Amino acid sequence: MPHAERGMVVGLFGGSFNPPHQGHALVAEIAIRRLGLDQLWWMVTPGNPLKSRNHLAPLAERIALSEAITHDPRIKVTAFEQTLGMSYTANTLAHIKARNTHIHFIWIMGADSLNTFHRWQKWQEIARTFPIAVIDRPGSTLSYLSAKMAKTFQYARVDEDDARVLWKKRAPAWTFIHGRRSTLSSTALRAAQ
Repeated sequence: MPHAERGMVVGLFGGSFNPPHQGHALVAEIAIRRLGLDQLWWMVTPGNPLKSRNHLAPLAERIALSEAITHDPRIKVTAFEQTLGMSYTANTLAHIKARNTHIHFIWIMGADSLNTFHRWQKWQEIARTFPIAVIDRPGSTLSYLSAKMAKTFQYARVDEDDARVLWKKRAPAWTFIHGRRSTLSSTALRAAQ
């Protein structure tokens, strides 16, 4: 797990990154800027339990490719979930929270993940662990209106103009951040190979 100093605001951006691409880097850049993050932990997961592992590149390759496209020193590419033997986000976030009580965390996710978020194990627990920033992705701009998570936690939505203080909010709290979008997708990149 990367080191962070007491009081820092840290974004947690997890995914299989199979492969990582400039769209992921754009989400990280927007999150750092709009949320005022001191660090962003780019968490390369061993694999997504909701996705097939048939075409999953080796973890070391996904880490190396992630490091190659992230140039901001505030981005810390890590794969500590592999060491912990964890594959579910809820368990990972509980572990992070228990060991870093002095850090302010925000879970970062692309809007394309918002539509299936309710299928994640313990998704409501995830929403109650840390504030969440959902970053706009092509074809998903209106997901914050229709996604089950958005409807369930509508009362906890923070206006995107207040994104810089999201870290001060007690979870559940979430915001949807509009901005530049990349049409790149890992699925399309794998299909083109």
